[in-house]
Order: sequence, then structure tokens, then C-alpha cells
Amino acid sequence: MTQRLGPRGQTVTSGASRGKAALFLLPAVVILGSLVVYPLVYSLFRSLFDASGNEFVGLRNYVDTFTDPRTLIAFRNNVIWVIVAPAAVTCLGLIFAVLTERIRWATAFRLILFMPMAISLFASGVIFRLLYEEDPERGVANAALVGVHDVFASPSPYPGARPRSGFDAGEQGYTSTATVHAGDVVFLPLVGYSPQHLPTSARPVFQPQSGTTELRGAVWLDVSAGGRSGQIDAPERGLPGLTVEIVRDGAVVSTTTTGDDGGFTFAGLQAGKYSVRLPSSNFELPFRGLTWLGPALVTPVIISSWIWIMTGFAITFIAAGLSAIPRDALEAARVDGATEWQVFKRVTVPLLAPVLLTVLVTLVINVLKIFELVFVIAPGSVQEEANVLALQMWQVSFGTGGDQGAGSALAIILFVLVAPAMLYNIRRFRRERS
Repeated sequence: MTQRLGPRGQTVTSGASRGKAALFLLPAVVILGSLVVYPLVYSLFRSLFDASGNEFVGLRNYVDTFTDPRTLIAFRNNVIWVIVAPAAVTCLGLIFAVLTERIRWATAFRLILFMPMAISLFASGVIFRLLYEEDPERGVANAALVGVHDVFASPSPYPGARPRSGFDAGEQGYTSTATVHAGDVVFLPLVGYSPQHLPTSARPVFQPQSGTTELRGAVWLDVSAGGRSGQIDAPERGLPGLTVEIVRDGAVVSTTTTGDDGGFTFAGLQAGKYSVRLPSSNFELPFRGLTWLGPALVTPVIISSWIWIMTGFAITFIAAGLSAIPRDALEAARVDGATEWQVFKRVTVPLLAPVLLTVLVTLVINVLKIFELVFVIAPGSVQEEANVLALQMWQVSFGTGGDQGAGSALAIILFVLVAPAMLYNIRRFRRERS
């Protein structure tokens, strides 16, 4: 065994030691070759054949890939992911790392933010699928949104109810087709509402009498079993708190609210013809939140879940970089009169630039391969709108497509997109070690 100095002054061992090193490296080389090199070479070879694998088609799979609308949507979504997600995670990691640097419980705070990394992406996808369920009784996001909304806007008293007949539906509500006059009696039977949901204050229906100068009427839920349609039956109850309007020539003349027995009275009406209108505010369906997993929001929702998962990763690396910054440089800037923002902008960020760049590139690589979150969170009806390249590759190869030639072409394209970022990271690590 001989030793010599290398070009950088390091000791280079040759002879038997190299053989022993090769022997120890052999298992790793075999595993790397079988799990990385062989699949890559085989995918490249397979991408040149058709779905059956028997007919050579050359670059046709690649041409079809770039003309397939679903693949183009996946490309678009991947561009959105690459532009938004890594930058957002890096910025959040930097902010949290700097803000928690001086607090006593910084380690505990960072540990809490890092905990999502301990959960698999599949399990995290299940969590966020439940979080963004549209039904407020199941989805936490909509439950909170509905709660806040109802604080500022009271829900309608009888959502989904409607008049039995004799009314025209419009944007402002239900307007009677027949005209009324002062002294008339108006009966307004409603349907489409469950008797079980009536207010506890509801009482048997008011029976208005004619023969006065006032316009009187009653509104009730006309759904009793075996009862007479459009007529008041004994077990039926009025609808309290319902708004009734008197309209003349399109303008509202008077407004009142029904009592506990569903009765209402309009006094002081002048002679003439009027219409009765039940405003739409009485029957509007309750606010149910947003369709988080619909075509418009599904991609931002999935990106937000990935940001929640990966922020702890960014904090850990950036905090390690912060601890390595010379404190003399920070203190010197403060002594020279720099504000904390100037210290952060002109000293901390430039010194952290290598760490921030490494984190950003690593996250870009991770984003380009995103699969589990999109597969789990996006419902089947909108999965095409949320599609990404990795998911498209799986669907084409093993889903309804069943075309492993086209799927292999997508795999090669995905590798070509990831390779530059990987090579950049490798070169950077080598420069830092030298």
C-alpha cells in the first residue's frame, strides 16, 4: 500500500485499500443500479414502443404527450407548483426561523412545525381531504367559515320553503299573481319545509276575518298528513318571523312580520290594487361555505397543504444556517445604526443566501415529483383540473389509460425536468466540501 499527496494536499491511498473500498461500495452500487439506473434505462427504452410493447413507434409517445390536453393541464399545474410552493415555503421558513431565534421556546415551536414531516404525504392528504370537505358538519374549514358568516349575516328563517301556488318567482322573491285590496283576507300556504324544523314558538294558524279596512292574512306550513291542500287544518301551525311586503307598481308600500301564529296585518292602506310579496330573504338556503375541492380552488388547496407539511423542513435548515452566521457581523451592523429590518435585509439574508438557495432547489425537486397529495385530496370529478405530471404518468401507465409506453415517456420527461435541479445541488455540495 502506498500513499501520496493529491492535487489539493490531501492524502490519497492506493493499492489494496482501493480494493477494500470497492468491495464495501459494491452493495450500494448494485442497489443503486437496480433501483435507479436500470428503471431509468428501461423506461427510456419502453417509451419508444406502443402500449403493447411490441411495435416500435419512435418519438410518437413524446409527440402525443405534448398534444394531450390532460398532459398540458398537468404541465400548467406543475409550473404553478414550481413558482408558488417552494418560494412560499422558503419565505415562511425564513420568517419563522428569524422570529423564533431569540425566544426561549424556539426549539419547541420549531418541533411543532416540523411534526407534519413525520406524517406520510398520503396520511396528510387524508387529513386535508377531511379538512376541506364541503359539508360544514364534516369539513373544519367550512364549519369555521359558516360560523363567522352567520355572526355577521343572519340565516334565512325558512330555507327552501315556497308558496304552494298563486305566486310568480323572481329575484326579489315570490309575488302574488292576483291583486289584493284593503279589507281583503290573504291566505298564504307554504310547502318545501320540514315541520320538525319549525320554531318552538310556532302556534296554530291564525284565522283572519274579513270585513275591516285592514289587509289581513296568514302564512302557514301546509303539509299536514291527510289535510286539505291550500286550506287551514287543525294541526297546522303558522310561520312566525316571516317578512311580508305589500307592493304597488313595483315599489314596496309597506312591510310587516308574521306573528307566532303566522298572522299579519297591514293597516292604513289607500284604495287601490296591491300585490303581496314574500321576499327571497325568507327562503334563501343557508351559507354552506366554499367549494374548496372544486375546479377553481382545488390546486391552491393542495398547495396550501404541502406548504403546511414542508414549512418545518425549511425552518430546520434555515435555523441551522442562522446559528452559523457570525454574530460579530450582526452586532457591527447594529452598532453602525442599522435598524433590525436593515440588518435582516442587508446582512442576514445575504449571509443565508447559500442555505436559502439550497432549500429552494430541494423544494423544487420535491414539487416536481408531487403525487400523493393530489391523488388523495382531489376528488375524482376534479382530479383532471388538479393533475400534475407524476399523477398523469401513473394514470396513463396503470389507470384507465393502460399505456405504459406513453407513461414511460412521461417518466423520462419528468426525469429531464428534475435532473437540472439535482445536478445543481450535487455541484453545490461538492464545491462546499472542497
